[in-house]
Amino acid sequence: MLGLGGCPTRRFYVWGFWSGSMPKGLKRYYGQGHLHFLTFSCYCRLPLLGTARARNVFVAALARIRARYHFLLVGYVVMPEHVHLLISEGPKCTPSLVLKVLKQRVSRDLRRHRRRVPAGQMGLPFKDGAGEVPRFWQPRFYDFNVYSAKKIREKLEYMHGNPVKRGLVGNPREWEWSSFKSYEKGEGGLAPIDFAG
Repeated sequence: MLGLGGCPTRRFYVWGFWSGSMPKGLKRYYGQGHLHFLTFSCYCRLPLLGTARARNVFVAALARIRARYHFLLVGYVVMPEHVHLLISEGPKCTPSLVLKVLKQRVSRDLRRHRRRVPAGQMGLPFKDGAGEVPRFWQPRFYDFNVYSAKKIREKLEYMHGNPVKRGLVGNPREWEWSSFKSYEKGEGGLAPIDFAG
């Protein structure tokens, strides 16, 4: 049985509860001067960002799109099967447009530079072990308006702690694909950060 986005129906953990699919009728609140905590996933929550190369491609694309659309990038973490961003609205763009362009750029860049994989090995991205997957990203995304300094800290701590909680590293500073080191050292990392005050 297929569920949302053509994925086999299964339950997954989102925003503190188990869900069978993404809620319908998500509302976006733009134009209020808030930051946006965005969460979006790879197709069927597969680990399509499971390699260092794929995560590096993602972060490079994020940095280019940030420069192009002039939004503030306050924090990020790139996990094997999902991403969290804490961004502002740009002067002429919404987070919806940013994610549309970012998702397209990343999937195109990874498709263009895809390496050959020996038969019988899982060749991510665009492979799920049983064959090709039809797309790189799951449709839609979660958007939480972040309206206070307390909420900014909460979201940054959550995203920076994600690789530790998942058992990928023992300390957030060990995960290269997040903004943690930028905050820890006060300097740029893989993607330039606009520090939360």
